[in-house]
Amino acid sequence: GTDSPVALRGVSGTGKELFARAIHTASNRKGRFVPINCAALPDPLLESELFGYESGAFTGGKKEGKPGLFETASGGTVFLDEIGEMSLASQAKLLRLIQEGAVRRIGGTREIPVDARIITATNKNLERRVEDKRFRKDLYYRVSVLPIHIPPLGQRLDDIPLLVEHFLFAVSARLGKPILPLAQ
Repeated sequence: GTDSPVALRGVSGTGKELFARAIHTASNRKGRFVPINCAALPDPLLESELFGYESGAFTGGKKEGKPGLFETASGGTVFLDEIGEMSLASQAKLLRLIQEGAVRRIGGTREIPVDARIITATNKNLERRVEDKRFRKDLYYRVSVLPIHIPPLGQRLDDIPLLVEHFLFAVSARLGKPILPLAQ
C-alpha cells in the first residue's frame, strides 16, 4: 500500500519480475507496470528508453521524439530488472529523476513531472558493488527502502505443488484439454 521503492533480491530464476508484478497489482497504483532489463541495453539506448528523447536528438530516432518509460508509467510502476548492471552515468541520471520527480528527455530542455513507483531487482550483491564503487551509494539508499529477499525454489518446497497446478492449468487451457490428476 506504499509508494516506497522496493528492492527485490534473489538468484536468477526466483521470479523477481513475478513478485514485482504482484506488488504493483496489490498497490493503489492505477497506471501501467513497465518492466525493463537494464542489462540488456547499451547505455545510450537504455537512457533513451528510460527518459525518452526529443525530436532531432539523434540520428535514427523518431521524427516526433518519444516519451520514456517513466513518462509512460506515470501513475504506475517501473520495474528496473538487473539494476546492478547500470553504468555509473545512467545511475546518476536515475538518481536525479528520483530526487526531482521529473525527467528531462534526451535533447530536451524542460523537466517533465513523473509519478512512477520504482521496483528494482538484481541477483548481484549491491553492497559489494557500492564498496567497489560500481554502484552509487546514494542511489543504493534511494532504491533499497523496502528490501525483499526471494529465496530460490529449492528453499520453497511448499510452492512446488502450487506451481505445478498453475502450469498444468495453463497448458490444459491452451490445448483445450481437461486437467489430468497427478499421482501424489
